[in-house]
Amino acid sequence: MKNNLECPAERAVYFFGGKWKIRILFNLSQKKTIRFGELKRNLANITQQMLSKQLKELEADSLINRKVYQIVPPKVEYSLTEFGISLIPILKSLSTWNNKNSRIIKSKLNLNFDESRL
Repeated sequence: MKNNLECPAERAVYFFGGKWKIRILFNLSQKKTIRFGELKRNLANITQQMLSKQLKELEADSLINRKVYQIVPPKVEYSLTEFGISLIPILKSLSTWNNKNSRIIKSKLNLNFDESRL
């Protein structure tokens, strides 16, 4: 099977692209561990099904850990892996780029915003 992601930047974005993954990773970078319910509250517009799907993908890609405590009611905590932590400076760099170019970014988003591109 031929690898369709030949560009190193495309391969990197594969792991955190999409509408929710960066937001989830940012939330996890702010705390050592976070529970599902807290993530759901922090990401007010995400559905439970979508949050669960995104967390499973991030776990499968080794960006986050999922720790299940065998208690009643069940307790599940999420945290960044070393691989996930290594991504945080890149996300901060994107944030810096956005801040430096905020005027043009805002004008382009206001003119051409298409949520399906997220």
